Amino acid sequence: MVLKIISAVDAKTGTNILVDGAPCIVKKNDISRPGKHGHAKCRIEAVNLLSGNKKVLIIPGHDKLDVPHVDKRKGQLLSVGDKASVMDLENFETIEMEIPEEFKGELNENDNIEYWDVEGTKLIKRKI
Repeated sequence: MVLKIISAVDAKTGTNILVDGAPCIVKKNDISRPGKHGHAKCRIEAVNLLSGNKKVLIIPGHDKLDVPHVDKRKGQLLSVGDKASVMDLENFETIEMEIPEEFKGELNENDNIEYWDVEGTKLIKRKI
């Protein structure tokens, strides 16, 4: 679900955008402004939020980019195994999530975490 659309020159560092249908975060945006009859060009370096792959876009500055909906929430771990069972601390909903490689062996039951809901995909981002 896309909430808003921005132009390429408005994609600042830290902005979330959709690149080829995948949610990404902008790491760098170089804007060149040529002479009086040219158009601005943007070289956007973005990292995929789900896989961590780097993507580079070179597009005109007037092109439009979609901004995905990223919902940052807090939860409590109910059980940890192959997958984590997480209870949302706002609506007490229980969710099954994959445990990222960087958190394996570090998370325990009853730990509080921050997770992101990115276009329907839920990710554990940090331990609180």
